[in-house]
Amino acid sequence: MKSFLIGGFILINVMLMVCCNAQEKGEDRAIVLIKTEFGDMKVVLYNETPKHRDNFLKLAHEGYYDGLLFHRVIKEFMIQGGDPDSRNAKQEQQLGNGGPAYTIDNEINPKLLHKKGALAAARMGDEVNPGKKSSGSQFYIVQGVVFPSDNLTALEAKGNEKLVQSYMRKLAQANNDSLKFYRQSGNQIAFTSLIKRLQNEASAKVAKAPFKLTEQQKQVYTTLGGTPHLDGGYTVFGEVIEGLSVIDSIASRSTGSNDRPLRDVRMGIKVIKEYSEKAQQ
Repeated sequence: MKSFLIGGFILINVMLMVCCNAQEKGEDRAIVLIKTEFGDMKVVLYNETPKHRDNFLKLAHEGYYDGLLFHRVIKEFMIQGGDPDSRNAKQEQQLGNGGPAYTIDNEINPKLLHKKGALAAARMGDEVNPGKKSSGSQFYIVQGVVFPSDNLTALEAKGNEKLVQSYMRKLAQANNDSLKFYRQSGNQIAFTSLIKRLQNEASAKVAKAPFKLTEQQKQVYTTLGGTPHLDGGYTVFGEVIEGLSVIDSIASRSTGSNDRPLRDVRMGIKVIKEYSEKAQQ
C-alpha cells in the first residue's frame, strides 16, 4: 500500500506538470477537438512550435482533416493520420505518402516529450530528409508504454544505439563516393575496412557525449509512459488534455498490411479555441 501511494503521488506530480506545461503563463493556447467514433480528444497546441501550430489550425479551419483515416495504428506505440489520400481509399490501398505540396521546418524542442497523448508531426526518414522537416499534414498521437524504473539503463542504451546509427548515416553520406567506388570495383576489403572505420568513428563520438535521460524524461516515462526513443527526432507540437482513453481504443483495433486498421477509423477536426497573439503580450 505504501509503494502504491508513493507511485500515486509521483503520477499526480507528473499530471500537474503536464497541466502546467499546457497552460504556460495562464495564456490562451489554441485547442482543437479530434472527433472519432470512439469519442473525442481535446488537444492543446504548443506555442513553442508556432509553424506547426498555425499550419494545423489552418488545415483544421479548411476542413482538410474531416473524413480522413487513422491509417496506421500500432498498439503500445502510436496512431497516425492526416493523409488526404485516405479519404476515399480502398481497403487494400497503401497509404502514408499523401499531403500538401510543402513541408514544415522542424521545431524540435528537447522539453517537449513523446509522452502518452503527445501530438507530433510525421515525416520522411533521415536518409532523404536530413533536416527532419515535417509532413505538411500527417501527424501521430503517442500511446506508448510505461517503463519500469529499473529499465532506464536499457532505454539509455537504445538512445546511444540510435545516436551511433545517426552518426553512421552522416559519415556514410560524406564518404559515399569512396564507398560506391569500392563496391563497384569489387574491392570488398577496402569497402569493409572503410565501413569499420566509420563505425568506430561514430561509436567514438557517442562515447564522448553519450545519451542520458533527463530527470523530466525519467519521471514522465516511468509514470505516464510514452515512446522516449522518438525524442529529438520528430516535432512534438501539442498534447491530448482530454480523451486519452480514445487513443487506447483506436490503438487496439485489428490491423492488416502496413498497420492499417481492418475497419476504417475516421476523424474530424475542428478548432474550439483560437490562438491569440494579443494574449501573449
